[in-house]
Amino acid sequence: MRTYDIINAGPKNRFIANGRCVSNSGRNIQLQNLPQNHIATLDEARELVKMGCFDMIESIYGNVPDILSQLIRTMLIPKEGCEFIVADFSAIEARVLAWLSGEQWRLDAFQNGEDIYCASASAMFHVPVVKHGINGDLRQKGKVAELACGYGGGAGALIAMGALDMGLKEGELPDIIDSWRTANPNIVKFWYAVEKAAIDTVKDHSDRTVGRIGFQFSANVLWIVLPSGRRLAYVKPQLQPNRFGRMALTFEGLGANNKWVRQETYSGKLTENITQSTARDLLAEAMKRIETAGLDIVGHVHDEVILEVPKEKYTVEDVCSIMNQNPEWAEGLPLASDGYRGDYYFKS
Repeated sequence: MRTYDIINAGPKNRFIANGRCVSNSGRNIQLQNLPQNHIATLDEARELVKMGCFDMIESIYGNVPDILSQLIRTMLIPKEGCEFIVADFSAIEARVLAWLSGEQWRLDAFQNGEDIYCASASAMFHVPVVKHGINGDLRQKGKVAELACGYGGGAGALIAMGALDMGLKEGELPDIIDSWRTANPNIVKFWYAVEKAAIDTVKDHSDRTVGRIGFQFSANVLWIVLPSGRRLAYVKPQLQPNRFGRMALTFEGLGANNKWVRQETYSGKLTENITQSTARDLLAEAMKRIETAGLDIVGHVHDEVILEVPKEKYTVEDVCSIMNQNPEWAEGLPLASDGYRGDYYFKS
């Protein structure tokens, strides 16, 4: 049976899986909402909390509530005789976007194991960039551009991604955006080709393709066909003027009050939907392979899987080798993953 996602911007997005409507907003413990860990001495902090030495925690770390919040994830522990192996895809959205758009220099950089922030800065500024080495100061600009510009983000996106906190000046941001787009012409073309194909398909109901992505219209729904064959559904699509006076694609989805409302989308948002959905398909197939190999998945969030396995039986490399296998539909996509093993769960 074909599966598909209903795209909407509501707080409780839903998707159809094997004919059943379920929520992807999280069940039970919502790992995606837990604070990250920023202290290097997690083992010591956990022991101090176990012993109730809060005065010592305050004297060492200075902020007891903050340390306690950082330790929430570490309360999740494997059963006796087992350990966690946690692995996640490396830069999966950047890899998928490069693959979908055919941005070859990026694919080559990933294939060669290069630091994508350095590679991006080098492509943007036309000089060698080495982390902690030659032109290393440009890596920050490459990093913030990578985080913010992939889906058409402007100065606001750069600021939201911490550009000013990194020491960049607001006046520098337009040049950073222009440099990133100039260095990634195929990604920029992909944004607008996707939007044009979606709009044209709504207009004339004819099938189209943009690279590996298909566009169809039926039952008053715009369907975007992913490389895996799964389809995204944009319900009751219409073309309406946006705040800039140009015709934009709109569709019906769940709004903030959990009611169906008309929403607007655009080139970058469509590309984000496609890229993140493709990344999801890669994780789903990796999870199937992991379970087929006899390993027990006890949790997953975003691009990460959490396994509970007998101690010393498997390695992180074992799990990553399974994750890095390309599905038949993802030939040429340079996958990579990394992880850790331990007696409690954490995320830095």
